[in-house]
Amino acid sequence: MDPLDRIDEIIAMVESARSVPMSRNCMVDRGEMIGVLDELRADLPAELRKAAALLEERDNILDAGQREADRIINEGEREHHRLVAMHEITVSAEHEGNRIISEARAEAQRLREEVDDYVDTALANFEQFLTRALASIERGRDKMHALREIGQFVPGEDERPLPSL
Repeated sequence: MDPLDRIDEIIAMVESARSVPMSRNCMVDRGEMIGVLDELRADLPAELRKAAALLEERDNILDAGQREADRIINEGEREHHRLVAMHEITVSAEHEGNRIISEARAEAQRLREEVDDYVDTALANFEQFLTRALASIERGRDKMHALREIGQFVPGEDERPLPSL
């Protein structure tokens, strides 16, 4: 029988016992009461061992649950740190990539401007060369026409002969 049922039985025996006149005491059968209490004493160690075992099992389950919770929390924190670090690396890489692209664009623009200046200078020099060449050609032609008109063409000392074709 369950120890709680035994206690209920003892309470029922005391409640149903005859009262002693003019007192709050009652009369119970000593042998019956001692027998019930002996049974309760015999049952209690087994029940206490069961309760202690249940409490120990509960504590073990709680400890295992706490260890698992701690493991999950630690794993979550590690994952969080990994993701944050990965995000920081990604953001840093994006910033570095944007900086490199901006520098490359600026360098490309600078080079484009240098090339434009170089080409403009080269074309201006070529234009001056062509202008001088055309002026020299015009002077040569004018001289040639002038000499034809007078009938004679003899190269002077300061003039070079024309190349033959």
